[in-house]
Amino acid sequence: MLMNHDNTFNNNSHNKVPPEEIDFNLLQKTARENGIDLFGVAEVGEERKNFYLLPEGLTLKLPWAVVMAARVSPTVLGTLKEGPNHLYFHHYRQLNFLLDRAALLIAAKIEAAGYLALPVAASQIIDWERQRGHVSHRQLAQKAGLGWRGRNNLLVTSQWGAQVRLVSILTNFPLKPGRPLNLDCGTCRRCMAVCPAGAIKEEAAAFDYLACYQKLKEFSKQKGIGQQICGLCVKACAK
Repeated sequence: MLMNHDNTFNNNSHNKVPPEEIDFNLLQKTARENGIDLFGVAEVGEERKNFYLLPEGLTLKLPWAVVMAARVSPTVLGTLKEGPNHLYFHHYRQLNFLLDRAALLIAAKIEAAGYLALPVAASQIIDWERQRGHVSHRQLAQKAGLGWRGRNNLLVTSQWGAQVRLVSILTNFPLKPGRPLNLDCGTCRRCMAVCPAGAIKEEAAAFDYLACYQKLKEFSKQKGIGQQICGLCVKACAK
């Protein structure tokens, strides 16, 4: 991908490979071979207006998002008691590395075919107080049909509840998008009962970002942690 003198982007599209030669199944196969458990595609649409600190000249050319999820180990989650520990901290980092590497490989395949592909890091928070990254992986995953927004403000999947982590790739490679699921948490309120910040409310839209952030800051000061993580609502949300 090259930047022109006027700061617009050019992907040298003269020798594009036909999409049918690098289709959804091939990309999904590559993802699964690299540790990915769920793979979907979303049409960006109105979600683009929520992108944060990304070059608009580029993102306007990227109408689709490939969204991938990797499962969090239930064994590691089982070690959590009142907050994050060293085992969870290391596992959390390794999952993010796995997701970022898979996104890099998928993006490289798409770019090699002559299309644009922008991998967005799995866990790169730009605004901690509002817990915002460049994109909302959760929102894109919802649009791709990988799960729904839970009371805990996380993506909840039919397979593993909220026990997944996510990464996204914005692209102009034409892939058929999935459809949002018509599901919710129903009567389950396990996450509300365990949240040490009291941030989780009856409705997902009422999630208390500030209370969550303050508790994450507190946890990050624990010896050997140094990162704003928790994991308790993730542990509670299992299928």
